[in-house]
Amino acid sequence: MNLPAHLNRRTEDYQASDAAHHIHAFVDQKALNAEGPRVMVRGEGLYLWDSEGKRYLDGMSGLWCTQLGYGRKDLTAAAATQMDQLAYYNLFFHTTHPAVVELSELLFSLLPAHYSHVIYTNSGSEANEVLIRTVRRYWQVVGQPQKKIMIGRWNGYHGSTLAASALGGMKFMHEMGGLIPDVAHIDEPYWYAQGGDLTPAEFGRRCALQLEEKILELGAENVAGFIAEPFQGAGGMIFPPESYWPEIQRICRQYDVLLCADEVIGGFGRTGEWFAHQHFGFEPDTLSIAKGLTSGYVPMGGLVLSKRIADALVERGGVFAHGLTYSGHPVAAAVALANLKALRDEGIVRQVKDDTGPYLQKILHEVFGNHPMIGEIQGTGLLAALQFAEDKSTRKRFANENDLAWQCRTFGFEEGVIIRSTLGRMIMAPALVATRAELDELVDKTRIAVDRTARIAGKL
Repeated sequence: MNLPAHLNRRTEDYQASDAAHHIHAFVDQKALNAEGPRVMVRGEGLYLWDSEGKRYLDGMSGLWCTQLGYGRKDLTAAAATQMDQLAYYNLFFHTTHPAVVELSELLFSLLPAHYSHVIYTNSGSEANEVLIRTVRRYWQVVGQPQKKIMIGRWNGYHGSTLAASALGGMKFMHEMGGLIPDVAHIDEPYWYAQGGDLTPAEFGRRCALQLEEKILELGAENVAGFIAEPFQGAGGMIFPPESYWPEIQRICRQYDVLLCADEVIGGFGRTGEWFAHQHFGFEPDTLSIAKGLTSGYVPMGGLVLSKRIADALVERGGVFAHGLTYSGHPVAAAVALANLKALRDEGIVRQVKDDTGPYLQKILHEVFGNHPMIGEIQGTGLLAALQFAEDKSTRKRFANENDLAWQCRTFGFEEGVIIRSTLGRMIMAPALVATRAELDELVDKTRIAVDRTARIAGKL
Protein backbone atom coordinates (compact mmCIF):
# COMPACT_ATOMS: atom_id res chain seq x y z
CA MET A 1 0.00 0.00 0.00
CA ASN A 2 1.40 3.39 -1.01
CA LEU A 3 1.29 5.83 1.89
CA PRO A 4 2.52 9.38 2.41
CA ALA A 5 6.06 9.52 3.74
CA HIS A 6 4.93 10.48 7.25
CA LEU A 7 2.83 7.29 7.41
CA ASN A 8 5.68 4.92 6.58
CA ARG A 9 6.62 4.42 10.21
CA ARG A 10 6.28 0.97 11.74
CA THR A 11 3.04 0.14 13.49
CA GLU A 12 4.92 -0.56 16.72
CA ASP A 13 6.42 2.92 16.59
CA TYR A 14 2.99 4.54 16.35
CA GLN A 15 1.68 2.34 19.16
CA ALA A 16 4.56 3.17 21.48
CA SER A 17 4.16 6.90 20.90
CA ASP A 18 0.41 6.63 21.32
CA ALA A 19 0.87 4.87 24.67
CA ALA A 20 3.27 7.57 25.80
CA HIS A 21 0.94 10.48 25.10
CA HIS A 22 -2.75 9.53 24.88
CA ILE A 23 -5.60 8.50 27.15
CA HIS A 24 -8.25 6.87 24.96
CA ALA A 25 -12.02 6.92 25.34
CA PHE A 26 -13.82 4.27 27.43
CA VAL A 27 -10.93 1.80 27.71
CA ASP A 28 -8.53 0.55 30.36
CA GLN A 29 -5.52 2.49 29.14
CA LYS A 30 -2.98 0.15 30.74
CA ALA A 31 -4.54 -2.84 29.00
CA LEU A 32 -4.67 -0.98 25.68
CA ASN A 33 -1.01 -0.04 25.96
CA ALA A 34 -0.12 -3.70 26.43
CA GLU A 35 -2.25 -4.73 23.44
CA GLY A 36 -1.45 -1.80 21.15
CA PRO A 37 -4.23 0.06 19.28
CA ARG A 38 -4.99 -0.43 15.61
CA VAL A 39 -3.50 2.37 13.55
CA MET A 40 -5.98 3.46 10.88
CA VAL A 41 -4.30 5.23 7.98
CA ARG A 42 -6.77 5.51 5.12
CA GLY A 43 -10.48 5.53 4.31
CA GLU A 44 -12.47 5.28 1.10
CA GLY A 45 -16.22 4.84 0.87
CA LEU A 46 -17.25 2.37 3.57
CA TYR A 47 -13.74 0.96 3.99
CA LEU A 48 -10.78 1.64 6.26
CA TRP A 49 -7.20 0.38 6.05
CA ASP A 50 -4.84 -0.01 8.99
CA SER A 51 -1.06 0.38 9.03
CA GLU A 52 -0.63 -3.33 8.34
CA GLY A 53 -2.67 -3.11 5.14
CA LYS A 54 -5.75 -4.90 6.53
CA ARG A 55 -9.07 -3.67 5.14
CA TYR A 56 -12.23 -3.24 7.25
CA LEU A 57 -15.80 -2.54 6.26
CA ASP A 58 -16.83 0.18 8.71
CA GLY A 59 -20.24 -0.93 9.90
CA MET A 60 -20.45 1.91 12.42
CA SER A 61 -19.85 4.99 10.21
CA GLY A 62 -16.94 5.90 12.47
CA LEU A 63 -18.98 6.88 15.52
CA TRP A 64 -22.36 7.01 13.76
CA CYS A 65 -21.19 10.06 11.82
CA THR A 66 -19.67 9.43 8.37
CA GLN A 67 -23.00 9.57 6.53
CA LEU A 68 -21.27 10.00 3.16
CA GLY A 69 -18.45 7.56 3.88
CA TYR A 70 -14.76 8.33 3.63
CA GLY A 71 -12.82 10.19 0.94
CA ARG A 72 -15.52 12.54 -0.39
CA LYS A 73 -13.68 15.02 -2.61
CA ASP A 74 -16.55 17.53 -2.52
CA LEU A 75 -16.26 17.86 1.25
CA THR A 76 -12.49 18.23 1.22
CA ALA A 77 -12.75 20.75 -1.62
CA ALA A 78 -15.32 22.75 0.37
CA ALA A 79 -12.93 22.86 3.33
CA ALA A 80 -9.95 23.87 1.19
CA THR A 81 -11.86 26.59 -0.64
CA GLN A 82 -13.16 28.05 2.61
CA MET A 83 -9.69 27.96 4.18
CA ASP A 84 -8.32 29.94 1.26
CA GLN A 85 -11.14 32.48 1.41
CA LEU A 86 -11.76 32.86 5.16
CA ALA A 87 -10.10 30.29 7.39
CA TYR A 88 -11.58 31.67 10.59
CA TYR A 89 -13.76 34.30 12.04
CA ASN A 90 -16.22 34.29 14.92
CA LEU A 91 -19.82 35.18 15.66
CA PHE A 92 -18.82 37.70 18.32
CA PHE A 93 -18.41 41.45 17.72
CA HIS A 94 -21.75 41.82 15.89
CA THR A 95 -20.33 39.72 13.04
CA THR A 96 -21.39 36.83 10.80
CA HIS A 97 -20.08 35.28 7.57
CA PRO A 98 -21.58 33.76 4.38
CA ALA A 99 -20.80 30.08 5.11
CA VAL A 100 -22.74 29.95 8.36
CA VAL A 101 -25.65 31.98 6.95
CA GLU A 102 -25.98 29.70 3.94
CA LEU A 103 -25.68 26.59 6.12
CA SER A 104 -28.53 27.77 8.35
CA GLU A 105 -30.70 28.58 5.34
CA LEU A 106 -30.28 25.03 4.09
CA LEU A 107 -30.63 23.45 7.53
CA PHE A 108 -33.96 25.13 8.20
CA SER A 109 -35.23 24.22 4.74
CA LEU A 110 -34.78 20.58 5.79
CA LEU A 111 -36.27 20.94 9.28
CA PRO A 112 -39.99 21.06 10.12
CA ALA A 113 -41.40 24.60 9.99
CA HIS A 114 -41.78 25.10 13.74
CA TYR A 115 -37.98 25.39 14.20
CA SER A 116 -36.32 28.73 13.51
CA HIS A 117 -32.96 29.28 15.26
CA VAL A 118 -29.76 27.39 16.00
CA ILE A 119 -26.82 27.85 18.36
CA TYR A 120 -23.78 26.19 16.78
CA THR A 121 -21.31 24.21 18.87
CA ASN A 122 -18.32 21.95 18.25
CA SER A 123 -19.91 18.66 19.28
CA GLY A 124 -22.99 16.90 20.55
CA SER A 125 -21.69 17.06 24.13
CA GLU A 126 -21.44 20.84 23.83
CA ALA A 127 -24.88 21.04 22.27
CA ASN A 128 -26.32 19.37 25.36
CA GLU A 129 -24.31 21.60 27.68
CA VAL A 130 -25.80 24.60 25.88
CA LEU A 131 -29.24 22.97 26.09
CA ILE A 132 -29.31 23.13 29.89
CA ARG A 133 -28.44 26.83 30.05
CA THR A 134 -30.73 27.73 27.15
CA VAL A 135 -33.75 25.91 28.55
CA ARG A 136 -33.25 27.46 31.97
CA ARG A 137 -32.80 30.90 30.39
CA TYR A 138 -36.03 30.45 28.46
CA TRP A 139 -37.97 29.81 31.64
CA GLN A 140 -36.34 32.84 33.28
CA VAL A 141 -37.39 35.04 30.36
CA VAL A 142 -41.02 33.88 30.46
CA GLY A 143 -41.26 34.48 34.18
CA GLN A 144 -40.80 30.99 35.63
CA PRO A 145 -37.18 30.97 36.84
CA GLN A 146 -37.88 28.15 39.30
CA LYS A 147 -38.23 25.71 36.38
CA LYS A 148 -34.67 24.34 36.41
CA ILE A 149 -34.83 20.57 36.70
CA MET A 150 -33.94 18.46 33.66
CA ILE A 151 -35.15 14.85 33.49
CA GLY A 152 -33.23 12.26 31.48
CA ARG A 153 -33.26 8.46 31.25
CA TRP A 154 -31.12 5.81 32.86
CA ASN A 155 -28.75 4.34 30.27
CA GLY A 156 -29.30 7.33 27.99
CA TYR A 157 -26.24 9.04 26.56
CA HIS A 158 -25.86 12.77 25.91
CA GLY A 159 -22.08 13.28 25.91
CA SER A 160 -18.97 13.10 28.04
CA THR A 161 -18.70 16.57 29.55
CA LEU A 162 -19.83 16.99 33.15
CA ALA A 163 -23.31 18.38 32.55
CA ALA A 164 -23.94 16.23 29.46
CA SER A 165 -22.93 13.05 31.28
CA ALA A 166 -25.19 14.09 34.15
CA LEU A 167 -28.11 14.40 31.74
CA GLY A 168 -27.24 10.92 30.54
CA GLY A 169 -27.97 7.95 32.72
CA MET A 170 -24.77 5.92 32.64
CA LYS A 171 -23.86 5.45 36.28
CA PHE A 172 -20.26 4.43 35.66
CA MET A 173 -19.75 7.85 34.05
CA HIS A 174 -21.39 9.56 37.04
CA GLU A 175 -18.92 7.78 39.32
CA MET A 176 -16.03 9.46 37.52
CA GLY A 177 -17.17 13.06 37.70
CA GLY A 178 -20.27 13.20 39.83
CA LEU A 179 -23.60 14.82 39.00
CA ILE A 180 -24.83 18.38 38.86
CA PRO A 181 -27.82 19.73 40.77
CA ASP A 182 -31.34 19.69 39.37
CA VAL A 183 -31.03 16.60 37.18
CA ALA A 184 -33.29 13.55 37.61
CA HIS A 185 -33.81 10.30 35.69
CA ILE A 186 -36.49 7.78 34.80
CA ASP A 187 -36.14 4.26 33.41
CA GLU A 188 -35.26 3.48 29.81
CA PRO A 189 -37.91 1.84 27.55
CA TYR A 190 -35.96 -1.45 27.13
CA TRP A 191 -38.80 -3.95 26.73
CA TYR A 192 -36.67 -7.01 25.94
CA ALA A 193 -34.77 -6.78 29.22
CA GLN A 194 -37.29 -5.13 31.52
CA GLY A 195 -40.74 -5.76 30.05
CA GLY A 196 -41.55 -8.88 32.06
CA ASP A 197 -45.00 -10.19 31.17
CA LEU A 198 -46.19 -6.90 29.71
CA THR A 199 -46.77 -6.52 26.00
CA PRO A 200 -44.50 -3.98 24.31
CA ALA A 201 -47.42 -1.53 24.11
CA GLU A 202 -48.21 -1.91 27.82
CA PHE A 203 -44.56 -1.56 28.74
CA GLY A 204 -44.11 1.52 26.56
CA ARG A 205 -46.99 3.29 28.27
CA ARG A 206 -45.75 2.26 31.72
CA CYS A 207 -42.27 3.65 31.01
CA ALA A 208 -43.75 6.88 29.69
CA LEU A 209 -45.95 7.26 32.77
CA GLN A 210 -42.79 7.25 34.89
CA LEU A 211 -42.17 10.70 33.45
CA GLU A 212 -45.53 11.92 34.72
CA GLU A 213 -44.84 10.40 38.12
CA LYS A 214 -41.42 12.06 38.29
CA ILE A 215 -42.82 15.44 37.23
CA LEU A 216 -45.50 15.24 39.94
CA GLU A 217 -42.90 14.14 42.50
CA LEU A 218 -40.63 17.10 41.69
CA GLY A 219 -43.46 19.56 41.04
CA ALA A 220 -44.35 20.55 37.49
CA GLU A 221 -43.57 24.15 38.42
CA ASN A 222 -39.92 23.10 38.92
CA VAL A 223 -39.33 20.91 35.85
CA ALA A 224 -37.77 22.63 32.84
CA GLY A 225 -37.40 19.83 30.31
CA PHE A 226 -37.20 16.15 29.47
CA ILE A 227 -34.32 15.01 27.26
CA ALA A 228 -34.03 11.69 25.44
CA GLU A 229 -32.70 10.14 22.27
CA PRO A 230 -35.51 9.07 19.90
CA PHE A 231 -33.79 5.67 20.02
CA GLN A 232 -31.01 4.98 22.50
CA GLY A 233 -27.67 4.86 20.72
CA ALA A 234 -24.67 4.20 22.94
CA GLY A 235 -27.03 2.55 25.42
CA GLY A 236 -27.67 -0.31 23.00
CA MET A 237 -29.62 0.91 19.96
CA ILE A 238 -32.81 0.42 21.92
CA PHE A 239 -36.04 1.27 20.12
CA PRO A 240 -38.97 2.15 22.40
CA PRO A 241 -42.36 0.52 21.81
CA GLU A 242 -44.71 2.45 19.52
CA SER A 243 -46.82 3.48 22.49
CA TYR A 244 -43.95 5.33 24.15
CA TRP A 245 -43.39 8.62 22.32
CA PRO A 246 -47.05 9.68 21.94
CA GLU A 247 -47.49 9.32 25.69
CA ILE A 248 -44.24 11.15 26.45
CA GLN A 249 -45.33 14.05 24.26
CA ARG A 250 -48.77 14.17 25.89
CA ILE A 251 -47.19 14.35 29.34
CA CYS A 252 -44.73 17.10 28.38
CA ARG A 253 -47.51 19.20 26.87
CA GLN A 254 -49.86 18.64 29.79
CA TYR A 255 -47.33 19.77 32.39
CA ASP A 256 -45.63 22.45 30.26
CA VAL A 257 -42.26 20.67 30.22
CA LEU A 258 -40.02 21.23 27.21
CA LEU A 259 -39.47 18.09 25.11
CA CYS A 260 -35.81 17.95 24.07
CA ALA A 261 -34.68 15.39 21.48
CA ASP A 262 -31.03 14.36 21.27
CA GLU A 263 -30.67 13.87 17.50
CA VAL A 264 -26.87 13.63 17.55
CA ILE A 265 -26.98 10.04 16.30
CA GLY A 266 -30.44 9.90 14.73
CA GLY A 267 -30.22 13.08 12.69
CA PHE A 268 -29.43 13.57 9.00
CA GLY A 269 -30.96 10.53 7.40
CA ARG A 270 -30.05 7.61 9.62
CA THR A 271 -33.63 6.31 9.96
CA GLY A 272 -34.65 7.17 6.40
CA GLU A 273 -36.16 10.44 7.63
CA TRP A 274 -34.07 13.58 7.93
CA PHE A 275 -34.45 13.40 11.72
CA ALA A 276 -35.29 10.43 13.91
CA HIS A 277 -38.14 12.17 15.74
CA GLN A 278 -39.95 12.30 12.40
CA HIS A 279 -39.72 8.52 12.15
CA PHE A 280 -41.21 8.13 15.64
CA GLY A 281 -43.87 10.78 15.07
CA PHE A 282 -43.36 13.34 17.82
CA GLU A 283 -42.53 17.05 17.85
CA PRO A 284 -39.69 18.18 20.15
CA ASP A 285 -39.07 21.73 21.31
CA THR A 286 -35.29 21.43 20.83
CA LEU A 287 -32.96 19.24 18.78
CA SER A 288 -29.35 18.55 19.67
CA ILE A 289 -27.39 17.88 16.47
CA ALA A 290 -23.81 16.98 15.48
CA LYS A 291 -22.09 13.97 13.84
CA GLY A 292 -23.96 13.59 10.53
CA LEU A 293 -24.14 17.38 10.16
CA THR A 294 -20.66 17.29 8.61
CA SER A 295 -20.36 13.52 8.05
CA GLY A 296 -17.68 13.72 10.73
CA TYR A 297 -15.20 15.43 8.41
CA VAL A 298 -14.78 18.36 10.80
CA PRO A 299 -16.23 18.88 14.28
CA MET A 300 -19.56 20.70 14.44
CA GLY A 301 -22.76 20.51 16.44
CA GLY A 302 -25.69 22.67 17.35
CA LEU A 303 -28.81 23.23 19.38
CA VAL A 304 -31.91 23.82 17.25
CA LEU A 305 -34.71 25.82 18.88
CA SER A 306 -38.42 25.96 18.19
CA LYS A 307 -39.97 29.32 17.39
CA ARG A 308 -41.60 29.30 20.82
CA ILE A 309 -38.21 29.30 22.55
CA ALA A 310 -36.31 31.42 20.04
CA ASP A 311 -38.94 34.15 19.89
CA ALA A 312 -38.89 34.54 23.67
CA LEU A 313 -35.09 34.68 23.81
CA VAL A 314 -34.82 37.16 20.93
CA GLU A 315 -37.73 39.46 21.74
CA ARG A 316 -37.61 39.43 25.53
CA GLY A 317 -34.30 37.89 26.61
CA GLY A 318 -31.82 40.71 26.18
CA VAL A 319 -28.17 39.65 26.20
CA PHE A 320 -27.70 35.91 25.72
CA ALA A 321 -24.66 35.26 27.91
CA HIS A 322 -23.14 32.44 25.93
CA GLY A 323 -20.52 32.10 23.20
CA LEU A 324 -17.90 29.73 21.81
CA THR A 325 -14.72 30.62 19.95
CA TYR A 326 -15.51 28.13 17.20
CA SER A 327 -19.31 28.42 17.09
CA GLY A 328 -20.28 28.50 13.42
CA HIS A 329 -16.65 28.08 12.32
CA PRO A 330 -16.40 29.01 8.61
CA VAL A 331 -14.65 25.79 7.56
CA ALA A 332 -17.03 23.59 9.54
CA ALA A 333 -20.00 25.48 8.12
CA ALA A 334 -18.71 25.12 4.56
CA VAL A 335 -18.23 21.37 4.98
CA ALA A 336 -21.65 20.99 6.61
CA LEU A 337 -23.22 22.92 3.73
CA ALA A 338 -21.56 20.66 1.14
CA ASN A 339 -22.56 17.58 3.16
CA LEU A 340 -26.24 18.53 3.45
CA LYS A 341 -26.38 19.44 -0.23
CA ALA A 342 -25.03 16.00 -1.11
CA LEU A 343 -27.50 14.20 1.17
CA ARG A 344 -30.33 16.20 -0.40
CA ASP A 345 -29.32 16.47 -4.04
CA GLU A 346 -28.08 12.89 -4.44
CA GLY A 347 -31.30 11.54 -2.91
CA ILE A 348 -29.39 9.66 -0.23
CA VAL A 349 -31.94 10.06 2.56
CA ARG A 350 -34.73 8.92 0.23
CA GLN A 351 -32.60 5.96 -0.85
CA VAL A 352 -32.20 4.90 2.79
CA LYS A 353 -35.96 5.14 3.31
CA ASP A 354 -37.07 3.37 0.14
CA ASP A 355 -34.24 1.01 -0.79
CA THR A 356 -31.14 0.30 1.27
CA GLY A 357 -32.81 0.68 4.67
CA PRO A 358 -35.58 -1.84 4.01
CA TYR A 359 -33.03 -4.10 2.34
CA LEU A 360 -30.75 -4.12 5.40
CA GLN A 361 -33.66 -4.89 7.73
CA LYS A 362 -34.85 -7.67 5.40
CA ILE A 363 -31.53 -9.49 5.18
CA LEU A 364 -30.92 -9.14 8.91
CA HIS A 365 -34.20 -10.93 9.61
CA GLU A 366 -33.44 -13.57 6.99
CA VAL A 367 -30.01 -14.30 8.43
CA PHE A 368 -30.64 -13.87 12.16
CA GLY A 369 -34.38 -14.39 12.59
CA ASN A 370 -33.92 -18.02 13.63
CA HIS A 371 -30.35 -17.80 14.87
CA PRO A 372 -29.99 -19.58 18.23
CA MET A 373 -27.92 -16.70 19.63
CA ILE A 374 -30.25 -13.84 18.68
CA GLY A 375 -33.40 -13.09 20.65
CA GLU A 376 -34.49 -9.87 18.97
CA ILE A 377 -33.63 -7.71 15.97
CA GLN A 378 -34.37 -4.00 16.22
CA GLY A 379 -33.76 -1.26 13.69
CA THR A 380 -34.91 0.89 10.85
CA GLY A 381 -33.14 2.57 7.96
CA LEU A 382 -29.41 1.98 8.18
CA LEU A 383 -29.15 1.08 11.83
CA ALA A 384 -29.83 -2.13 13.69
CA ALA A 385 -29.18 -4.05 16.89
CA LEU A 386 -28.95 -7.79 17.50
CA GLN A 387 -29.93 -8.84 21.02
CA PHE A 388 -28.06 -11.85 22.42
CA ALA A 389 -30.26 -14.29 24.33
CA GLU A 390 -29.49 -17.46 26.25
CA ASP A 391 -33.15 -18.56 26.09
CA LYS A 392 -35.20 -16.90 23.38
CA SER A 393 -38.53 -18.26 24.64
CA THR A 394 -38.19 -16.51 28.02
CA ARG A 395 -35.99 -13.57 26.90
CA LYS A 396 -33.33 -14.75 29.33
CA ARG A 397 -30.05 -12.93 28.72
CA PHE A 398 -26.58 -14.35 29.22
CA ALA A 399 -25.06 -13.62 32.61
CA ASN A 400 -21.81 -12.79 30.81
CA GLU A 401 -23.47 -10.95 27.91
CA ASN A 402 -20.96 -8.07 28.07
CA ASP A 403 -18.04 -10.45 27.61
CA LEU A 404 -19.76 -12.32 24.79
CA ALA A 405 -20.64 -9.14 22.94
CA TRP A 406 -17.10 -7.81 23.31
CA GLN A 407 -15.78 -11.11 21.97
CA CYS A 408 -18.16 -10.86 19.01
CA ARG A 409 -16.90 -7.35 18.30
CA THR A 410 -13.33 -8.67 18.38
CA PHE A 411 -14.23 -11.49 16.00
CA GLY A 412 -15.73 -8.85 13.73
CA PHE A 413 -12.44 -6.99 13.53
CA GLU A 414 -10.70 -10.28 12.72
CA GLU A 415 -13.20 -10.90 9.92
CA GLY A 416 -12.72 -7.38 8.56
CA VAL A 417 -15.93 -5.71 9.75
CA ILE A 418 -16.38 -3.05 12.43
CA ILE A 419 -19.48 -3.50 14.58
CA ARG A 420 -20.07 -2.30 18.12
CA SER A 421 -20.99 -4.11 21.33
CA THR A 422 -23.11 -2.54 24.05
CA LEU A 423 -24.27 -4.74 26.91
CA GLY A 424 -25.59 -7.88 25.16
CA ARG A 425 -26.35 -6.17 21.85
CA MET A 426 -24.40 -5.97 18.62
CA ILE A 427 -24.89 -2.66 16.84
CA MET A 428 -24.40 -1.59 13.24
CA ALA A 429 -24.92 1.74 11.49
CA PRO A 430 -23.14 1.82 8.11
CA ALA A 431 -22.68 4.95 6.02
CA LEU A 432 -25.82 6.09 4.25
CA VAL A 433 -24.13 5.62 0.87
CA ALA A 434 -23.83 1.86 1.41
CA THR A 435 -24.76 -0.29 -1.57
CA ARG A 436 -26.72 -3.52 -1.35
CA ALA A 437 -23.51 -5.45 -2.02
CA GLU A 438 -21.79 -3.70 0.87
CA LEU A 439 -24.74 -4.41 3.13
CA ASP A 440 -24.55 -8.08 2.12
CA GLU A 441 -20.88 -8.06 3.11
CA LEU A 442 -21.67 -6.34 6.41
CA VAL A 443 -24.32 -8.90 7.36
CA ASP A 444 -22.30 -11.90 6.15
CA LYS A 445 -19.20 -10.97 8.14
CA THR A 446 -21.35 -10.14 11.15
CA ARG A 447 -22.94 -13.59 10.85
CA ILE A 448 -19.50 -15.20 10.96
CA ALA A 449 -18.61 -13.20 14.08
CA VAL A 450 -21.92 -14.11 15.74
CA ASP A 451 -21.48 -17.79 14.81
CA ARG A 452 -18.01 -17.82 16.34
CA THR A 453 -19.43 -16.26 19.50
CA ALA A 454 -22.30 -18.75 19.58
CA ARG A 455 -19.83 -21.62 19.58
CA ILE A 456 -18.11 -20.16 22.65
CA ALA A 457 -21.53 -19.77 24.32
CA GLY A 458 -22.51 -23.34 23.48
CA LYS A 459 -25.32 -22.24 21.15
CA LEU A 460 -23.91 -23.83 17.96
